Amino acid sequence: MIDFSSVRSREKSLNEFAAGFTREDLRVFTIDMVDHILTLIEECVDADVIFEPEDPQANDPYAHENAEEAMPWTLGHVIVHVTASAEESAFIAAEMARGVAPHGRSRCEVPWQTVTTIRQCRDRLEESRRMRLATLAVWPDEPYLDVAYEPWPGVGLINAVGQFVLGFRHETSHLVQIAEIVRQAKAARNA
Repeated sequence: MIDFSSVRSREKSLNEFAAGFTREDLRVFTIDMVDHILTLIEECVDADVIFEPEDPQANDPYAHENAEEAMPWTLGHVIVHVTASAEESAFIAAEMARGVAPHGRSRCEVPWQTVTTIRQCRDRLEESRRMRLATLAVWPDEPYLDVAYEPWPGVGLINAVGQFVLGFRHETSHLVQIAEIVRQAKAARNA
């Protein structure tokens, strides 16, 4: 797994952190990340996917409905969220690597309410892996790493590698949440 502590502590910018990564590294990181999440949900059953965990810190300012802002996320919700975010980073990175300046978002998130089985979660993760790996295949042999932008104030400029790694950074930030949902769901099931 990638250790983002130097980025979180601001010792390094995201672009500095990602500078040494190759396209092959990004491929391996993608495989490892999806494998890791699949391992976290390995023992889950369908009931765990829709189980509503206790999460007093739940806060989603981007929720489509006000009632969902403080609603704890289900396992299915987190899975579709992290895969959509990682795919968005991968697709934007592919354009940047081809010399295209970023021109907006590239996001498509499966409606979380439709994900109700563990098979759907596993399939969504495998589909996401396939899509992210495919984006790396469209990078030119010599990517345009001089194409850069600042996705939000304070993160600094990032190029295609940094953009792809941004997806891992986000995904990593949800791993503890996934493990906690699984823990609570398993405890509820065994109670």
